[in-house]
Amino acid sequence: MQIFWFLPTHGDSRYLGTTEGARQVDLDYLQQIAGAADRLGYEGVLIPTGRSCEDPWVVASSLIGATKRLKFLVAVRPGLHQPSLAARMAATFDRLSGGRVLVNLVTGGDQSELEGDGVFLDHAARYEQSAEFIRIWREIIARSHDGRSFDYEGKHLRVKGAKLLFPPTQRPYPPVWFGGSSEAAHELAAEQVDTYLTWGEPPAEVAKKVADVRARAARKGRTVQFGIRLHVIVRETEDEAWQAADALIGKLDDATVIRAQAAFAKMDSEGQRRMAALHRNGSKRSRADLEISPNLWAGVGLVRGGAGTALVGDAKTVAARIEEYAALGLDNFIFSGYPHLEEAYRFAELVFPLLSRRVQQKLAGDALTGPFGEVVANVDAPSRFVSQS
Repeated sequence: MQIFWFLPTHGDSRYLGTTEGARQVDLDYLQQIAGAADRLGYEGVLIPTGRSCEDPWVVASSLIGATKRLKFLVAVRPGLHQPSLAARMAATFDRLSGGRVLVNLVTGGDQSELEGDGVFLDHAARYEQSAEFIRIWREIIARSHDGRSFDYEGKHLRVKGAKLLFPPTQRPYPPVWFGGSSEAAHELAAEQVDTYLTWGEPPAEVAKKVADVRARAARKGRTVQFGIRLHVIVRETEDEAWQAADALIGKLDDATVIRAQAAFAKMDSEGQRRMAALHRNGSKRSRADLEISPNLWAGVGLVRGGAGTALVGDAKTVAARIEEYAALGLDNFIFSGYPHLEEAYRFAELVFPLLSRRVQQKLAGDALTGPFGEVVANVDAPSRFVSQS
């Protein structure tokens, strides 16, 4: 099990849908979050993409020197990037970071945003283009290790003599991640990518998606890893966690929810449609309605696009729900919480000790010796052994 965190390049706050409690997201703040994730032992961070976000490649590049082991899951966008340029970007980042880039293939689902970026393809054509894009990207990088070039002529993309002179650190290429809920997305994942990522649906629905992608991949002679993208609200008690969930949407008014849902409804993303259905396009507002599966809460999706569900509960409960997803075959978990700096610490301190996760050495060579915690009464160090009960 590998645990990732999230960099909120589209904004951060204590409350959704309001400027109250909002924070300025600048380089210093992003360095704080990335540094915390690196120090706490997260595997990496997901950096979002889209016109509401700062550019993910610029942000990720600015954080290489502020981190030591943290990996960066960074988006490439067919139609915005050309595959040869994207290959050079990924290879450069991989070399400069010492092999710490992961590539997130994003097809997009917001037609107005896509058209604003110069992409006028419909849903089916975008997936055709994405399949051609990542095939070219992978071949250019894979062939760079022995100096070969690559020719390709497809329906949407064409290259002749494409060549990468400086290969990346990772072989044959930095791992490719991808998420999508349509049949076209599942077929692309099975054929081309290394890790298929789903948003946080109830376990039974996630199990269906995993089984479908796995079966499609097996028919092609491939294996795929799986991951999930979730928010998390964890506290020391169950009641405190649900109070925090209520507070997160406590400043929302009906007009804001209606406006957000109207925007989501215009998208042709199957994943976004499935997220909206979990809270009936904003009509569900109470805890009883928004808890769509034990400890899985759809309140975030009332106004936030993309991943719209959160695991809510005390540490033992949240850890148990994570292990339930892991039992379905999920290896990678990308979490986030509001505000992202404090919640990175809270989640790591409360939940990490309870998970079957790969333990990272936080400092190279030497075991950590402390001090841990505040000295008691200026005399004694606090106990190193704390009960998990």
